[in-house]
Amino acid sequence: MIPFFTSLYANSASTHLFGVEVNNAVKKARSLIADLIGCDINEIVFTSGATEGINLAIKGLADTYSHKGKHIITVQTEHNAVLDVCKYLETKGFEITYLPVDNNGLINLSELKSNIRKDTILVSVMLVNNEIGVIQPIEEIAEITHCFGSVLMSDVTQGIGKISVNVNELGIDLLAFSGHKFYGPKGIGGLYVRSKRPNKIKLSPIIHGGGHEMGVRSGTINVPGIIGLGKAAEIAMQNTNSDAIRIKNLRDKLENELLKIENTSLNGHKEKRVCNTSNICFKDVDADAIITGLKTIIVSNGSACTSNYIHPSHVLKALGKTDDEAYSSIRFSLGRFNVPDDIQNTINKINTVVSNLLMMSNSYKVS
Repeated sequence: MIPFFTSLYANSASTHLFGVEVNNAVKKARSLIADLIGCDINEIVFTSGATEGINLAIKGLADTYSHKGKHIITVQTEHNAVLDVCKYLETKGFEITYLPVDNNGLINLSELKSNIRKDTILVSVMLVNNEIGVIQPIEEIAEITHCFGSVLMSDVTQGIGKISVNVNELGIDLLAFSGHKFYGPKGIGGLYVRSKRPNKIKLSPIIHGGGHEMGVRSGTINVPGIIGLGKAAEIAMQNTNSDAIRIKNLRDKLENELLKIENTSLNGHKEKRVCNTSNICFKDVDADAIITGLKTIIVSNGSACTSNYIHPSHVLKALGKTDDEAYSSIRFSLGRFNVPDDIQNTINKINTVVSNLLMMSNSYKVS
């Protein structure tokens, strides 16, 4: 990325020699990203990240297809980027169906079939949940969606770079992602928009001016970010499978040891999830207190986008967890650079912190 902050600083939309050189580098990055998700290069729209991509996809499709219907289906456990856009569209006369999930976090396909209608223009289901790591059956969801002539969108932010994501194999028509979730830079992401018939998608832009990115997302593009995103995609294609095996082994060791602690339980499906995520409930212990006690070990009590809000996780509540159980749950997310010593250190520290907190709690109850 560094040369594109300095010597290769030209605007890629310019037709002079320096602009053409930068544009060629952008084309290469676009090609690498397209290869990662199995699409054509003209189907990638660069955005500032998944939140913008989701907004563009849902609002853009709602505007273009509103003459066909104003019904959208999504899931109660979606990221707030999806849920908040849907809430906004409800104020504009759209009807949103929020599908429930079972206690493992999976939707019921029969429930999807019974709720989809002739006026359903969009079904939006995330591939991998950001809090519990559960993988939804997207291929089956796509088949049902397309049988009714609807469009399938998927937020794949938590899946890309961790599992194979091929838009044609999965049947996805619109796909949003962020670069920083697979070791790219922050502030850059993309939206895949299917251009092939019979499900060719047309979106109305939400940012106007200049007609950049195939006329869908105007504005001078973030060239250094795109270059970094392309490199991250290239590395992901080379390392995803080997990373997944190694990270899963580390995750399983961490999880198996932590679940030995009294009154702990796993949130979400044990098998149908990505390799790096473990969401564990430490019953009767406040998650924030654990996080404070861990100090240099970085974990989360929910989505990073909502962890500053003092309310229970909507994902865990949708699984049937009580408020207390949600407040006692921690998400552990492992990555490419974790090693066995990190896992053992975390196990030791969690055991110490939880034991101390339980002793303090019991002492308080006695007094």
